[in-house]
Amino acid sequence: MITHKDQLELFQLISSQLDQNVECYVFGGTAMMFYGYKGETKDIDLLFQNISAREAFMDALRKLGYSESSPLTIYIPEKLKDKHAPIMLKRDESRFDLFTDKIFQTLLSQKMKNDLFAVHEFKTKHTLTMKVLRTEFIVMLKSVTERNKDFEDILTIVKKDKNFAWDYFIDEVLWQTAQGDGWVLLDVEKMMKELKKYVFIEEKWFKKLYGKDKK
Repeated sequence: MITHKDQLELFQLISSQLDQNVECYVFGGTAMMFYGYKGETKDIDLLFQNISAREAFMDALRKLGYSESSPLTIYIPEKLKDKHAPIMLKRDESRFDLFTDKIFQTLLSQKMKNDLFAVHEFKTKHTLTMKVLRTEFIVMLKSVTERNKDFEDILTIVKKDKNFAWDYFIDEVLWQTAQGDGWVLLDVEKMMKELKKYVFIEEKWFKKLYGKDKK
């Protein structure tokens, strides 16, 4: 497991191994640690805009002793058939799940790029720029990845983020669906039904998710 302090030191070390500047978007447990919502994580979830940036990051990880690992025991097999499934690199108890352009069928939208929670830079010879997504996007993406403990993390976020914007969240889910994402709506519906057992969610958000004509 990696603590927040470990994470910062690891990212600084990775920057020292880069052969070019690299930007990526941070979600999952890694992002939650930047929020202070989680003390440690095993998997570090990153989203790159292009393959060359991911390859540069992977080369840096390999220099540090990370090697490619199979995602078969982590993700739903049906989703791993998607061309935007992650590449995983692992060393000891830490693991990187690296996506490019999409998380399965879910796009890195312009809204996600522009409306960030924070930006962290780790500088040595080259700069590793890590852009932390808003909690609404983190919850959406955790609904899509459906890994062990993803729901537990979603519950933590919704309980801790008193300003969690359901309207904003569902707008993004519906936009992603309109772009051809075949999973996000079903995944989020499933998540919200389970979440309602633990926290109050107004019925109007379900109605908005379903459409006015669906009960």
